[in-house]
This record gives sequence, structure tokens and C-alpha cells, in this order.
Amino acid sequence: MKLFPGGQRVGLGSAPLGNLFGEVPSSDAGAAIDAAWEEGWRYFDTAPHYGLGLAEERLGAALKSRPRDEFVLSSKVGRIIYSADTEAVDDEGFAVNTTRRRRWDFSRDGVLQSIEDSLRRIGTDRLDVVFVHDPDDHYEEAVATAFPTLIELRDQGVIGAIGSGMNQTAMLTRFVRELDIDVIMLAGRYSLIDPDGLDDVLPACLENNVQVVAVGIFNSGLLSQPRPAPGATFNYAPAAEALVDKANRLADVCESHGVTLPAAALAFPLAHPAVAGIAVGCRTADEVHTNAALARADVPPALWSDLKSAGLLREDAPTPA
Repeated sequence: MKLFPGGQRVGLGSAPLGNLFGEVPSSDAGAAIDAAWEEGWRYFDTAPHYGLGLAEERLGAALKSRPRDEFVLSSKVGRIIYSADTEAVDDEGFAVNTTRRRRWDFSRDGVLQSIEDSLRRIGTDRLDVVFVHDPDDHYEEAVATAFPTLIELRDQGVIGAIGSGMNQTAMLTRFVRELDIDVIMLAGRYSLIDPDGLDDVLPACLENNVQVVAVGIFNSGLLSQPRPAPGATFNYAPAAEALVDKANRLADVCESHGVTLPAAALAFPLAHPAVAGIAVGCRTADEVHTNAALARADVPPALWSDLKSAGLLREDAPTPA
């Protein structure tokens, strides 16, 4: 299936709209989704994990008036959201105070319940793509029950495509080589500062005709500004000094070509033939418009050759023409 309809290869990731690391007012969340639509983005990704269902609800509310056949919607399975007796602040990074809790569940019944719950929260009749979400410590159960259930649903036409979303490459490579999946969501492992997906999962995807949605391309913040900001993070932890130094050296070369570091970071993964597109997490309409403008920026081919000459980019990394 075509993951990025309408000509754009950029989509909206909704983890920030689930209050990741800070509260986002509902009005801002709705405005961000509206802005993504205005920019022509037609791929929207979410998950039960994001704000314990809050991101799904917000995405559904903003998209309910949009023609359903004009956009692609993905969500995930692996965590069930359930109700507890008391309210509590979420302990997994989302600024929500709620009676909702999450538990891991990769069983057949868990997958079916998760999809049913997501459809209800979003208010839609179908999910175009369903990913098995973060099965790092649940490989056996995911392979034994979650993936077979999704394959069955796909073959019945209930969902359009299936795959897995993770922030590591080794297990994703196994899934690509061993299972009948259509797409993976590769988080943070194919970026301008961390292109290690070139070693295993990206070649596997090409060999097995599996599409890639690249996410986490700013590596949680390190590449999101023209220069790394004080306290910049990498993989949601304080960035090591060596990584900050590399980001600054990348920025030096970018600036010599009149390009900003985040513009180059957005352009880089799209050059790989396995990558169908990218999804970017945004908290506000301004962030959406800023990222959309960066994605339209003209990045001269000489930038990439200079990065390789400086030893800042792998020689085998495909680059935009």
C-alpha cells in the first residue's frame, strides 16, 4: 500500500500530542493536526502508549471531519490500556494524571482488544497500518501470537499493512527476514548522526520488499535546532559530549552550504530507497509549519559529499540527488 498519499513524504507523529514530557493543551494539539493537514501531510501515526490513549483521542477528534480515504492512519499493539480505581501521574514520560494504566500484552486476545480499543478511541472504522510496538523483551510472544494475528487480519482485509516499530535494528532485521510483514517503523536508527540501520535492517528491507517509515530523525532533540541547545538530548537522555561535538561539526558543514542542521536531518533519510517517508512529532501548529518549511528547503548535493569527505557521514549512505 502507498503509505504517504498526496505526494508528501512527511507525516505527523503524535507522541507529543499525548503530552510526552510536558502537557499540551487540547487546543494546541488540534491546531497541530490541522496544520499538518494544511501542509499536505496525509500520514498520521499514533499508539495506545502515547498518553495512555490521549494521542489517539486527540488525533481522532481532529481528523473526524477529514475524508477517510485521503489519509493513512497507523497505530500499534502490545500495550493494553485499562482502568484503575485511583488517579495517578503516568510514570512513563507522559504528563497525564488519569485512572488509566497500561500493561504489556502480545497475545491474540490482547491484539484484538488493542485494535478494538484504538478504533473506539480514534473514532474510525479501520486502521491502515498496525505495528507491533516495542517487543524488545517479548520476542517469543510477538512471533508466536501477535504477528500471526495481524497477518490473519491483513489477509482478511481488516487492516491494510502490518509491521513493527522499535528503536533498535537487530530484532527488526529478524522480523523483516523471518516474517511476512509489509513495513517497519525505524526509530532513531537512521538519522544524520546515527545511520546504523545501513548495517542490517535497511538492506534486509530492500531484499524483502519491506517499506520503512523513519522516525526519531532528530534523535529526540539533538538535531532539531541549528545548533545543539543546552541540555540537548539523544535517545531521550542527555547527549554525550562526543555526540554534541559531532552535531556541531555537522552544523558547521551545513552552514557553509546555507542549510540548517534540522533541514539536512529531515532530508537525509528520504534518500534511502527503502524509506517510504518520515514522521515527525510536533506539539503545536508552529512546529508543524516550521518542520514543513525545513522539509521543503533546498539542500545542495555538495553538502552530502562534504559531510562524507569530513568523515561525518558514512560513504555508503545514500544521499539526495
